[in-house]
Amino acid sequence: MVPGFILSEITAQEPGAGPSLDVATAAGRTLQLTLGITRSLEQESLDVTIWASPDGVEWGKQPVATFPQKFYCGTYTIMVDLSRHPDARFVRAQWKMNRWGRGSLKPLFGFYIFAETPKVLAATAAATA
Repeated sequence: MVPGFILSEITAQEPGAGPSLDVATAAGRTLQLTLGITRSLEQESLDVTIWASPDGVEWGKQPVATFPQKFYCGTYTIMVDLSRHPDARFVRAQWKMNRWGRGSLKPLFGFYIFAETPKVLAATAAATA
């Protein structure tokens, strides 16, 4: 089901993985993924990867997409070409965090990930249909 949240907004302090999102309706197409960071502390980083699965159980050995490492609040967008992963029926996010410096070394990030079909590509496809 696209559009939809791959990960609804959470506040995390530990590495983790989100639930799977069924993207069968977007098979062979491009997905636009938006990472929104709503809360962060200074001197910390967030690494988010996107994984694909044909069955929602086995997630492979490599992610299908990786957001560049993030340090600050904001929204960040990447494109994922699912035609390069023809067996992808489900996707999910995984994340790792790091904190350094003084004080507590426990990281804290509030973030979400939203998936949709890119508007430019959707408009082009509708015009040629």
